[in-house]
Formats: sequence, C-alpha cells, structure tokens
Amino acid sequence: MKKILMVWGGWAGHEPQQCVEAVAEVLRGENCEVEVSDTLDSFRDLERLKTFDCLVPCWTMGQIEKEQFQPLRDAVKSGVGLAGWHGGMGDAFRVNTEFQWMVGGQFVCHPGGIKAYRVEIVDHDDPITRGLSDFDMKSEQYYMHVDPANEVLATTTFHTPDVPWADGTLMPVVWKRSWGQGKVFYSSLGHVEKDFEGPEVMEITKRGTLWACR
Repeated sequence: MKKILMVWGGWAGHEPQQCVEAVAEVLRGENCEVEVSDTLDSFRDLERLKTFDCLVPCWTMGQIEKEQFQPLRDAVKSGVGLAGWHGGMGDAFRVNTEFQWMVGGQFVCHPGGIKAYRVEIVDHDDPITRGLSDFDMKSEQYYMHVDPANEVLATTTFHTPDVPWADGTLMPVVWKRSWGQGKVFYSSLGHVEKDFEGPEVMEITKRGTLWACR
C-alpha cells in the first residue's frame, strides 16, 4: 500500500480543498493510504516525510518557510516522490526558485483566461499517458517557463491573436523528471474541481501520482 501526503491551501480560487479531496478519493480507490493536511507545517519533519511514498502540495502562491521547504526538498531528494497539478504546484511559492527548479517549471500567464484548447499526447508508451488520445479542454491554458530537462508527455499549442508573440507556441502540459533519488510528476491541468470531471485529467493525475510514488 502506497502512503501519500496531500497538503492544500494558498489561493482559494483554485479550490485546493475540493481538488485534493477529489483526487484523494480516487487514490484511495487504488489502495493508497492518503493523509490530507491544510498546513505547510506538515513538511517540517524530514524523518516523518520519509515515511511517505509521495508528497502532493496543492498550494497556489503563498510562502513557504525555510524550515518547511528544506525537509520537503530533502525528502524528495532522498527518494520520496513529488506530484501535483496546475497552480497548486506550478505556481506555488513564487519567490522560492529552488522549489520551481524541483518542479521543473513555473506558471507565468494564461492568455485569454478560460478558453478552449487541445491537449496532445506526445508519448503514447509512457505508463502515465499510455492508451490516452488527444483531448479538448475549456479552462486556463498555462503558459509556463519550463526546464528543458523535463521528459514531456503532453503538450498544447497556443492560439493567441491578441498576443501575437505567443501565437503558435508549443507548450508542455504534462511532464516527469527526477530530483535526486525522487521522481517528480507535474500536470498543468486541474484549474478547479470541475476540471477533474474530465476523465483524462483525473486519469493523468492518478497515474502520475502513482508513478511518482517511491
């Protein structure tokens, strides 16, 4: 049985509690033991963090103290997985560039706000995306600064006539990477709880979290 810690908070507009509860329910259905917390103090104890197989922060913006971040970072480096989605991990702790390095990217804009866009699967052999087809979304399309070392599994193309310098940009949506001995999974999908009603979004999130587990 995999043991997972999910920590929610930060900007309420991303419905962190509702999203975490929805994903936690699915993970429990996969025979995972899931602990849910609403405080970053859950990251303070390195030895306790090492008892988990995966850590899932869902905390848009906000600040993380050194005493909270360092155990989180070191736990992942030691082999505990890290997984997350949208702003909960891709726009968390904006001033902490080392966290962004660990995640592999950072949100910078969503041109056009809520809009229709297409997600294209680029790796059909990876266990996170195997068997999935390209699919459509109507949500925030994340423009991100990303690490070229990421192993990209899905992308999207921006169509932004009002922002011509971004028009046609191919952007990673789902990726995985390593941090020390730990495996890191990220998906920019999952703006609010309703987005997880799309079967592909929940399936990718579930598979990615399970993949990241030690």
